[in-house]
Amino acid sequence: MNKSNFIQKTALLSIYAFIAFFNPKSLLAQNQEIVQLTGMVVSDDGQTAVPGVHIYVPKYGRGTTSNSYGYFSMPVLVGDEMVLSSIGFMKQRFVIPQGTNGRVNVVFKMETDTVYLENIDITPFLSEKMFKEAILAINIPDAGKMIGNRLDGNALSALMRNMPYDASLNASYYFNQQLYYMQDNYGPRTNPFLNPFNWSKFIKSLDKKKK
Repeated sequence: MNKSNFIQKTALLSIYAFIAFFNPKSLLAQNQEIVQLTGMVVSDDGQTAVPGVHIYVPKYGRGTTSNSYGYFSMPVLVGDEMVLSSIGFMKQRFVIPQGTNGRVNVVFKMETDTVYLENIDITPFLSEKMFKEAILAINIPDAGKMIGNRLDGNALSALMRNMPYDASLNASYYFNQQLYYMQDNYGPRTNPFLNPFNWSKFIKSLDKKKK
């Protein structure tokens, strides 16, 4: 072995040792099986697709995003720990299993991340004391007095005079006018004051009152 070959082999071994020391994960990944991960991301009801979900491998910093139908596909390695995250949903983790024959199909159900906040009462007052004082200072009108003003006789008379006829009153007025017109066609309109029978009844009623 000449000196130049020895120097080349020594340099290559040094480079491999440097890479293995500072990046052992990359050498380990070369020996892992590559798997095509394909999946759908849906909500907890199992029917609604969830778009824009980040699916990534934190260890290597690679990943993808689900499309508008919740679909995604990316190459991964056996043993990779996948993380699924999206705003409004809880994070999920999934480890790529062995013996998949180079392909994994999964449907992920994202659980809704609900955060309950404390109730906050917004008022235009600086303190509760000022709020109570403002409530006590409110001048509430007397309901009975307001009702009495609305039922005043003069006010009701004015409303009656100025109120126009509605549909039923107009129809009633029209039918009455037609009735009077028909009666006038068959003879003169009778005057109740000229009816002798009415006068007889009136006189008898006066005699009963005197008795």
